[in-house]
Amino acid sequence: MKRALIVVLVIVVIAIAGFYLRATARGFSTRQPPTVIEALLARGARHWAVPSDARAQANPEPNRDKVLAEARAHWADHCATCHANDGSGDTAMGRNLYPRAPDMRAAATQNLSDGELFFIIQNGIRLTGMPAWGTGTGHDAEDSWKLVRFIRHLPSVTPQELQEMSKMNPKSPADLEEEKAEEDFLNGGNPQNAPEHQHHHH
Repeated sequence: MKRALIVVLVIVVIAIAGFYLRATARGFSTRQPPTVIEALLARGARHWAVPSDARAQANPEPNRDKVLAEARAHWADHCATCHANDGSGDTAMGRNLYPRAPDMRAAATQNLSDGELFFIIQNGIRLTGMPAWGTGTGHDAEDSWKLVRFIRHLPSVTPQELQEMSKMNPKSPADLEEEKAEEDFLNGGNPQNAPEHQHHHH
């Protein structure tokens, strides 16, 4: 135990020294990916933050099509802004978080237990962009467990599912205006009102 504490202390001291040297040399920017030391510390902190009894929890939601469909809709509406529909994290928001939104299909996430994923959804992760979504209600917990099922499904999500999810993603006023203009045009509206496709920041 004593040796483990010494090792942890040494790692913390090295990390602090590294942060200081980096800050004095070129400052910090969320545009840069975290260093190896930062990543290791973040993973360690995430592991320690989840109580062992929570880590061992089993998912009470069955792996059924209905559960996945509900979770897919929830993910598209609440999670995809940062994590993307396919879980890649390749969105304007996800790429600019620090640390960046992880690829939820990768081993670093898929190797977590169901209990760990549930705890993270409910309680968030400090010093990251991951908020706590738990409200303490049974319905809320049920939704989170369903999301865990969908996270397990992400490595095999289909193009058809992604197309369906794109229709459920939150839309900005500019997106809604463009969609309405397209719909009006397709329904025989004035060709002069045909939408001009522009790139919008979300």
